[in-house]
Amino acid sequence: MAVETTAERSGKVVIRNIGLLLSGDLARPILDADTIVVDDGRIAAVGRAADCDLAGARTVIDCQGTAVAPGLIDSHVHPVFGDWTPRQNQLGWIDSTLNGGVTTMISAGEVHLPGRPKDIVGLKALAVTAQRAFQNFRPGGVKVIAGAPVLERGMVESDFRELAAAGVSLLGEVGLGSVKAGAEAAQMVAWARKYGIRSTIHTGGPSIPGSGLIDKDVVLEADADVIGHINGGHTALPYEHVCALCEQSKRAIELVHNGNERIAVLAARHARELGCAHRVILGTDGPAGSGVQPLGILRMLALLASLAEVPPEEAVCYATGNTARVRGLDSGLVEVGRAADFVFLDRAQESAGRDLLDSLRLGDIPGVGMVMIDGIVRCGRSRNTPPATRIPAVAPGT
Repeated sequence: MAVETTAERSGKVVIRNIGLLLSGDLARPILDADTIVVDDGRIAAVGRAADCDLAGARTVIDCQGTAVAPGLIDSHVHPVFGDWTPRQNQLGWIDSTLNGGVTTMISAGEVHLPGRPKDIVGLKALAVTAQRAFQNFRPGGVKVIAGAPVLERGMVESDFRELAAAGVSLLGEVGLGSVKAGAEAAQMVAWARKYGIRSTIHTGGPSIPGSGLIDKDVVLEADADVIGHINGGHTALPYEHVCALCEQSKRAIELVHNGNERIAVLAARHARELGCAHRVILGTDGPAGSGVQPLGILRMLALLASLAEVPPEEAVCYATGNTARVRGLDSGLVEVGRAADFVFLDRAQESAGRDLLDSLRLGDIPGVGMVMIDGIVRCGRSRNTPPATRIPAVAPGT
């Protein structure tokens, strides 16, 4: 389902009979509320039904006791153009990921484009083109924040100023281009930060031809905003080096599906022991050689809740509010004024878990019953997750 950014406005939407409302905020991950009111794609009210203005809704969604969470955010993807990935020669991967509850994706570089330009004029042109293309086109309605140039030698401060003026807000993974030394990367990261461009650094062994090992010393010296796939993409650094990054850096700690699962579990535990769970964010690092992962973020939630013993409501924050704050997004939290991006979840049918949170503790992927972006329902019962025990019902307002 192709969606232009000029899509219809949601009008007033009432979401009622919420059984569990997950906020995305580590300070208060579960809200004492059963109703959300949306007005033209923004959250207008959150609370108990008796305290909310429910009149005049265009659409009413009866959750029938299911859970509602902010739409999941994939902090690390590699799009190219539209809903096609040459890495796996697959169409529709973004729309398929929508069925995994993801409403926003953040590019870590359009590195899989065949013939990707590496000269400075070309890499800037590609970044602006990708930013514009995904600004104007949302596969399945998913918000893809793209246009992430990979650093190459010879870039100067004016290049970053020009990119920022053109609307580029991201850098691709530092280390996937010719810039690999810590000091050289640090200068470019600082230029990017000066102009409001957020950066991510590759961590661990090489992932694609042209990349190489980025060790802890390079990561610390470069000081990018996000320690990309601290659990490796695919090959992780030794655990003691991962611990050093958690301890010595104050930047975001990104865990990805396409990395070392053991290190992901250990890193999550260590971050919590250090009292810096607010720095943990989640991604898939796909499409990649291991494929496309439409349920990658849900699988990360189940992995961390079951094996890292992260409270499941906290794990949801890693994939929503934490990422929104690190990335400067207006979604990811159930707060008045935020974008009305939601995923409606329930325990999968026949899960041994008593409810949604218990099923995540046991390692089961939940069922997605509906996904909403900007107050508009973009998919109903997921074609990819196991069927949810309950699904919301949508009806016109009165």
